[in-house]
Amino acid sequence: MALPSIDPEAPDYTRRYVNLADARLGAEALAASDEFFAASERMLNPEPAQFIPGKYDTNGKWMDGWESRRKRGPGHDWCVVRLARPGRIHGLDLDTSHFTGNYPPAASIEACHLASGDPDAGAVWFSLLPAVNLGGNRHHYYPIELAAPCTHLRVNLHPDGGLARLRVYGAPQFDPAATDADGLMDLAAALNGGTVVAANDQHFGLASTLLLPGRGLHMGDGWETRRRREPGHDWCVIALARPGTIAAIEVDTAHFKGNYPDRCSIQGARVAGGTVESLVTQSMFWPLLLPEQKLQMDHEHHYQAEIAPHGVISHVRFNIHPDGGVSRLRLRGRPG
Repeated sequence: MALPSIDPEAPDYTRRYVNLADARLGAEALAASDEFFAASERMLNPEPAQFIPGKYDTNGKWMDGWESRRKRGPGHDWCVVRLARPGRIHGLDLDTSHFTGNYPPAASIEACHLASGDPDAGAVWFSLLPAVNLGGNRHHYYPIELAAPCTHLRVNLHPDGGLARLRVYGAPQFDPAATDADGLMDLAAALNGGTVVAANDQHFGLASTLLLPGRGLHMGDGWETRRRREPGHDWCVIALARPGTIAAIEVDTAHFKGNYPDRCSIQGARVAGGTVESLVTQSMFWPLLLPEQKLQMDHEHHYQAEIAPHGVISHVRFNIHPDGGVSRLRLRGRPG
């Protein structure tokens, strides 16, 4: 299984925020006007869209995405998607990979916010992305400036065609009740609202995957830097879902065997204001939260007694010495 490759042209929000339309995280296609050629659920697959020459099914060419039949009357096709978590959306990727003569000429997206349940005929929708022109076999990135949280989207294809992937990058709403049995919650988890602010290197894998749920599926499902050929070490800065104190830390090197970091350390501080650049500069001088620890390959490392005494923190700097790959990072604690 291959996970999304790193597009060097992709905007920053694709690296910083979680894809709320990821089926792995619980997003679901609820209904569609037409799925004749390809089911709408395929566009929520987190893997890159693929093209298989010569593969056909009973309705025609098999395509990796949502594809409706050719519309011969008025109107347009649509699909309603329940996001993995309610959240504020910062950007979209409408991906028409491998759709060349069958992509929609245009698309638009509406959104709604429901306290519970799924939309019915009385749901109030508002415009998230007005109609935009689409091209074939490419990504279409759109930043979104909207403060209101969303729970569902309605994707409109004008008038018909195929969309390989829908990616909805956003910050999930914080749920203070989302604690484990021991009363702790993962304050770094993407689904709780943790985000990667910056990373010095993401050559083989995005730092944002550190914050995803579950163990990594394979070596491509984690943060991995290039081989360092100069002094120093690699790092990423993470904004916690809420300021808090950390009681337990997990560093998981699942599937990283010949390329796991030799050691890791974590610094932390409470920060208010500033820019990404100023945060990166400040982070070099933050106090140690976890002193350097030796790591093992393909292993879950758990730390409690090793955590330094600290007050409430809002950000951490995760250092890997000197380079390598880590699958997941969990910072379990209590909001403060």
